[in-house]
Amino acid sequence: MPTAYSRCFDPTGARYGIPTYPWRMAPDGYATRRQLRTRGLRPGGQPVAAQLMVVNRRQGTPRVAYLYRVDLAKPVRPMTSRKWGALALAMLARRTCPRCRLDVGYCIPTSHGICGMCLATEEQRAA
Repeated sequence: MPTAYSRCFDPTGARYGIPTYPWRMAPDGYATRRQLRTRGLRPGGQPVAAQLMVVNRRQGTPRVAYLYRVDLAKPVRPMTSRKWGALALAMLARRTCPRCRLDVGYCIPTSHGICGMCLATEEQRAA
């Protein structure tokens, strides 16, 4: 096994406290949060079972992804009507321009804080 992998390979957990595997080499039965979500599951309060690690050659700092056991995962809770309503209001607030108070149909970028039309008129005034 190359040295980059050997630094990240600790299946007993002696070095890092929990079992550690190199990137893309996790055993079956473990999944990240995103992988659980695509299967319609959630960790459900279980502790981190293992981790994936890759060491960045330039910086020397490791990147870590936590793994959870698939057999202990629980199904995702369904969205209620109140949650859908709260999500719709939050998205409406993100689409509403604070200057012209119109729903512009897309999420306002936080870098500008206003819609494209207000931004264009502001640039015309400045020029």
